[in-house]
This record gives sequence, C-alpha cells and structure tokens, in this order.
Amino acid sequence: MTPSQSTEQWCQNRAEQQIHSEQLKRVELFNGRAAMLGIVIGIITEGLTGQGIAHQIGLGPLVDGYAACHTQFLPFCF
Repeated sequence: MTPSQSTEQWCQNRAEQQIHSEQLKRVELFNGRAAMLGIVIGIITEGLTGQGIAHQIGLGPLVDGYAACHTQFLPFCF
C-alpha cells in the first residue's frame, strides 16, 4: 500500500466515522424528544383518568402488590 492509498483510506474511514456520529446525534435527539412527549402524555392522562402511568401500561397489579407488601396488607412478601 502506497502512502497516498493509506492516506485516502484514513480519510474515508474518518468521513464514515463523522457521518455515523452525525446520524447517532440525530437519532438520540429524536429518542429524547419522543421520551419527553411520552412522559407528558402519560402525566396528562393520569390527571384526566386518575390512573397512574404504571396502570396505563398494564403494570398496575405489580405496583399494587408492591404497595400492599410495604403497607403490611400481606402476611409475607414475595
């Protein structure tokens, strides 16, 4: 491999890394915005229905069992 070929290969690898980095930044920005939107929608729904976010996504029995365990409604905790 000649010096010009190795320099060209290095430049190509560096360009690929920069493109990947830019794509990753855009994807993470989108994920963050989607998560914030989901939390806001969950809080608004909780305010309107009175059910917490865990109940909205189907984890209500799990949360209720945890609360009952820690409030001594159950003789033992699992």
